Amino acid sequence: MTQALHGIRVLDLTNVLAGPFCAYQLGLLGADVIKVEIPDTGDLARQLGADVSLNARLMGASFLAQNAGKKSITVDMKSDAGKDVLRRLVKTADVLVENFRPGVMARLGLGYDDLKQVNPRLVYCAISGFGQSGPLKNAPAYDQIVQGLSGVMSITGSEESAPLRVGYPVADSIGGLTGAFAITSALVRRATTGEGSFIDVSMLDSTIVTMGWVVSNYLVAGQIPKPLGNENFTAAPSGTFRTKSGLLNIAANKQQQFVALASLIGRDDLTADPRFAERESRKKNRAALTVELEKGLMEKTAEEWESIFNSAGVPAGCVLTVPQALEHPQVQHRELLRSFEDVPGIDRPITLARAGFKMQGADPEISAPPPRLGEHTDALLQELGYSAEEIKGLKEAGAV
Repeated sequence: MTQALHGIRVLDLTNVLAGPFCAYQLGLLGADVIKVEIPDTGDLARQLGADVSLNARLMGASFLAQNAGKKSITVDMKSDAGKDVLRRLVKTADVLVENFRPGVMARLGLGYDDLKQVNPRLVYCAISGFGQSGPLKNAPAYDQIVQGLSGVMSITGSEESAPLRVGYPVADSIGGLTGAFAITSALVRRATTGEGSFIDVSMLDSTIVTMGWVVSNYLVAGQIPKPLGNENFTAAPSGTFRTKSGLLNIAANKQQQFVALASLIGRDDLTADPRFAERESRKKNRAALTVELEKGLMEKTAEEWESIFNSAGVPAGCVLTVPQALEHPQVQHRELLRSFEDVPGIDRPITLARAGFKMQGADPEISAPPPRLGEHTDALLQELGYSAEEIKGLKEAGAV
């Protein structure tokens, strides 16, 4: 099996989530990802996660989540010797990803204009909170800050609870996926033109782009988006409903689905009620409709209704916890998770998530467990032509 990005070398100079997640996606597709880290401490994510003992080992759960399959080399890019190491790495690379504040790499003499002199075919991707230009370009950016500035929080939750943060770092994740998409696009372009590229990824821009329907309703239809809790603003009944046991998501977005739903719960009368007979009237009276539907839904559990509705062509699904989702037969069938029994630097087996798609003949795969800090420093320096004596000198000087 030859993976899609086999033969592509990626230098991952990033920290925490957006950048590492971007490079992880490339690694899952077969790229040779070299994580360039600060000596002694490395990626901050090595110290983050729910298990304090792993954080102390610089193998925090947050780091493990998106750094499998990578090689780790430690380099002090503030030192002249460290800069030389990076430039040698750049000569061998196809892609460089960094998520420093705009201007940091240029001040080090390692910006795109500097490195393209070393490797004109280099695809250089800079991921930042707000992009390389604009009034906020130098502002510190974390996922929650971007969630608030993008409008995401304003439409998350109900009228009573909003604004709410999405329960995971969604802006970081979107920024990382956007970076991976942009990089692969630039590599396709390079195959035709022979030219490298500078890619400027803004987490704020990337997050707003994914809000397409909400943004369009405002820009085109003049409707100011508002929080609707677990309701879907495009249709009704389409949201979360109580059952005899457990919550159930139902998306009866089409007229025939609503008719079937009403019949299955023994409430054919709802289809003749002028409040619920048509799509738009149901949207206007969604609260009253929910009350009536839940009277019928109380007869069975969410799991029972899920099977009944889906068999009849009415989209439905139980509301699961994260552990329940990971153990679901569908997720297990897709082999989304990959386990490693013996991981250097960790005292237990670990299980990690792969990519969310399959590719015939080139499935995304985790090639190796996450690396210990600097695990591949010596091997990579030797590959770059450094002698044993030179490597010893670099270490003594703190350059690696």
